[in-house]
Amino acid sequence: MGQILHINIPTPQGHLEAILKPEEQGAIPKFAGLVCHPHPLGGGTMHNKVVFKVAQTLQAIHIPTLRFNFRGVGHSTGTYDEGRGEMEDVRFALEFLSRRYPGLPVVLAGFSFGAYVGLRVAAADDRVQAMIGLGVPARMFEGETLQGSHKPKLLIHGTEDELAPYDLTAKWFERVPAPKSMVAVQGADHFFRDHLGEVEAIIIGFVQTL
Repeated sequence: MGQILHINIPTPQGHLEAILKPEEQGAIPKFAGLVCHPHPLGGGTMHNKVVFKVAQTLQAIHIPTLRFNFRGVGHSTGTYDEGRGEMEDVRFALEFLSRRYPGLPVVLAGFSFGAYVGLRVAAADDRVQAMIGLGVPARMFEGETLQGSHKPKLLIHGTEDELAPYDLTAKWFERVPAPKSMVAVQGADHFFRDHLGEVEAIIIGFVQTL
């Protein structure tokens, strides 16, 4: 099994702290994975339980997966930048993956703030083939609906999400271009407490269709 690698991704501001779980020895991966964490000012890091579960799920289906700390989080240099600099951080992470796995398309997943930042980058970046958003905070998009992006998109959302109301996100997603699907996790809150097993199964099913 591939060894977990603790790495620093170089940036103009210094570096981003990251963890890469490579493919198993002899495996020929179809995708690389990138997972973005929730809001830094709310304590979000790459070690968040949802982020860890998503990364673990992608790794289990033989996708080498990178998760990283946004600027100013953990050992990543820099300071919080209200999403602007964090979008650049996503691009730095994609550049790292494209250098390590030339030509390999990326499945990008983001949780909460990580979805807000990650999906906006993924929609316009040719290195990304598919997007997964969990607990997507529709209010943060301020009317932006990823127009022009016809990549496969999956949203996973708890029906009892207390931070990003399900109905609001569903209404926003109606205006997002196809192909797309939204899966409601019945009874789940924003952090999918006691429902991470369902999240795992949903992600596996989606990736198998790509």
